Amino acid sequence: MIPRLDMTRLLGGHPEEIAQLRRGAREVGFLVVGQTALRPGDVREVIAAYRRFFHMPETVKAEVDMTRTGANRGWGASRSEQVDPAANPDYKEVFDCGFALPASDPLAELPVYAPNLWPDVPGFRDTVQGYYRAACGVAMDLLRVIAGAIVETPGYFDDKFDRPMALLRGNYYPARPDWAGEKDFGIAAHTDYGCLTLLASDGVPGLEVQTRDDKWVPVQAEPGEFIINFGEMLEMWTGGEVRATPHRVRGSLQERISVPLFFNPNHDADVAPLGAPEPILAGAHLAKRFNETYLHLKKA
Repeated sequence: MIPRLDMTRLLGGHPEEIAQLRRGAREVGFLVVGQTALRPGDVREVIAAYRRFFHMPETVKAEVDMTRTGANRGWGASRSEQVDPAANPDYKEVFDCGFALPASDPLAELPVYAPNLWPDVPGFRDTVQGYYRAACGVAMDLLRVIAGAIVETPGYFDDKFDRPMALLRGNYYPARPDWAGEKDFGIAAHTDYGCLTLLASDGVPGLEVQTRDDKWVPVQAEPGEFIINFGEMLEMWTGGEVRATPHRVRGSLQERISVPLFFNPNHDADVAPLGAPEPILAGAHLAKRFNETYLHLKKA
């Protein structure tokens, strides 16, 4: 059972809520959290913006096609990613944007801080950037709670997220086509690569989580609730105290839009477990995993 939590109670240190968070992080790898600073109207607004974009002609979307870059910024066409080498490329479209650094900053040349690409769509950029800022705030609040509950050092993550490699994505899953077979998914089974994922959706079912006994169970949240899961980086960083859990989207008869924020630390943050003999840089870990997933980066 995936715990459903109240953010106001988490921030208030409510013992039962914190205990449920510990169970979800250690045993399940997923949570559902409501009552955050992001309200249902905020989520519906950003989903509507993504829906307008994804329904536009391909000529409009192609103007911000990420395959023309060496990074993951802009639009990714259907089958432009392959998270599971044993499955076919993922049947979905995406739009990615991330943390922006001034051009004069030496790190601005790194792919994880690449310039964002914005389509010529009225209101799209302002809506997405406003949501991005608010979602990063919610994710940081949640990480502080996790630091106190799991790492037992409430401020442990604070100085590692002032230039986060935080990636906001709009996922567009079309209705599952008739020709789809056993190797065709909206996104195939995978664990997230980074630290913490804050996922909003339009309420259409589709996401499935793998349990420890290898069953696939659905998890759903209405706009205003957020599905939280943890990535490989946080599992490593906490010495296995937090679990990265496989999940997938098969697709259904309905189109679906989801909006994950992949909240990852600064490029040079050391994400090795406490007491590890050698550092592990967050940027190196993410770069490796991105290069294994985005087909245009694989080719490069």
